[in-house]
Amino acid sequence: MPLTHLLYLHGFRSSPRSTKARLVAARVAADHPDLTWWCPQLPPSPREAMALVMDGIAHWPRAGMGVIGSSLGGFYATHVAHETGCPCVVLNPAVDPARDLARHIGEQASWHDPADRFYFEPAYIEELRALQHTGLRRPEATYAVIAKGDEVLDWREMAARYAGAHIELLEGSDHALSDFDQQIDGVLGFLLSR
Repeated sequence: MPLTHLLYLHGFRSSPRSTKARLVAARVAADHPDLTWWCPQLPPSPREAMALVMDGIAHWPRAGMGVIGSSLGGFYATHVAHETGCPCVVLNPAVDPARDLARHIGEQASWHDPADRFYFEPAYIEELRALQHTGLRRPEATYAVIAKGDEVLDWREMAARYAGAHIELLEGSDHALSDFDQQIDGVLGFLLSR
């Protein structure tokens, strides 16, 4: 079945206004106007974020959907793919956010609107642990874009976590994938070819 529905999940402190989300949205609108596109603003609580997402895609055709996630959104996208069996693209995905975000407990500001503040609760760490999976349900249906130049996450850890998946290993770049315009064709091509 061709791709009919596409979900994009942003990272920690990010939003649907991220550069990557906007690039994908623009490409979908221009080249694939019949594709149902959804990039929700995720709440800080991982449990609430996944409840929002799973409720939002409840009536999507599993054989016609795909998910893209960046950083923490990559961790979430891996969970969505595990639950639905859909193809998944992860962009510099968080591998162990329960470990990495423990030092961010407290008040946080959103990247795209510093006036938008939220409190990252200690309970969210356990909510992240509850979403952790060992192994990939469908490694052949998983595509990972991993930058060796990522200043936030260790590319070796990402590559090991997504072993068996299709991995696009970038020699440089950064956590935000500032050169994502050069990766978008591969990302959408992978999902559209499933």
